[in-house]
Amino acid sequence: MKNKILILLFSFPLWGLGGCNNNDDTFTTTLPPITQTGANTIGCYIDGKLLVPRDGDGTFNLASHGAEFLGSGTPPNYTSHAITMHDYKSNNAGLLSIHIVDLFLNEEGNYPILDSNCEEYVGGTPNLTVNLYCRWKDEQTGENKYYCSIENTGTLIITRFDLPNRIVSGTFSCSAVNRDDPNDIIEITQGRFDFHWATINGKEFL
Repeated sequence: MKNKILILLFSFPLWGLGGCNNNDDTFTTTLPPITQTGANTIGCYIDGKLLVPRDGDGTFNLASHGAEFLGSGTPPNYTSHAITMHDYKSNNAGLLSIHIVDLFLNEEGNYPILDSNCEEYVGGTPNLTVNLYCRWKDEQTGENKYYCSIENTGTLIITRFDLPNRIVSGTFSCSAVNRDDPNDIIEITQGRFDFHWATINGKEFL
């Protein structure tokens, strides 16, 4: 396998599991279909509860985008990319972020998710292929809980990487364990994204 490091970050409300209720009663969005057309969609289930992007009101004259595809390094030779999803309309501001190192070199492929170092950003040794960091606030206690991916419980699959058309698509799923309670395990399932990165950062998610 080509050298690739990815890190998945999740921060979300676990509705029905001590998390918050959605503060928008008209919110009826469902999980988007799996596509590879640059449809600008993303979503997943957290223990069976839906997480999809919704825009925020913005701060300091900056928009709060529900989903983005960002690069770090010197364009066009980015060394890493971030696919982010944020539900700004939930009380806990659900967040998911997938960091991909050397996407332009590795492109499509299947990458097993390994044990996480439970850090928010890419870290650890180069042989960390995929790992997950997760945080959510328990509405009853007001405490944040942190989850780390469990080795070989899931996979991130880049199903399409189309540089000329600027499309990146994929699916993901895995298990994650509470770093402070080994008996507290969550399941991230049916994850999918399909971005046209020339337009995703300006798309509205209401």
